[in-house]
Amino acid sequence: MAEYDFERGLERMFAEAPRFADAEAFAQGVEQRLDRGWTTRRLLIGVAGGVGGVIGASQMLAANLGQRVQEASEGAGQVLQAGKLQLSAGLNLLSLVQSDMTVVWMAGGLAIVALGFVVSRVIDEF
Repeated sequence: MAEYDFERGLERMFAEAPRFADAEAFAQGVEQRLDRGWTTRRLLIGVAGGVGGVIGASQMLAANLGQRVQEASEGAGQVLQAGKLQLSAGLNLLSLVQSDMTVVWMAGGLAIVALGFVVSRVIDEF
């Protein structure tokens, strides 16, 4: 019984850090230094961000990005127009073939795809 009391006493003594007389003054000094560091860090990060923004803006202007975006959007519009024509042709073809078997085959295909998703999910779980 005495050994347990002794061990508990040792655990309590080592669990509590000793208090120094100047602990509060030391903690306040550390907090002040950290606060000063954050002010400097914020200032440096802000300046670096501003410089990076100016460099990025100048690079976009030098690369003539506005004109490139406009050219890309015109190309995308042409692709969308071609896709629209193909979709309308496909819908016309689908309307010609209106049989019940087509719907059954499509439902079966979707069921197989869903089963594949389930199997892959089960494999990922293990």
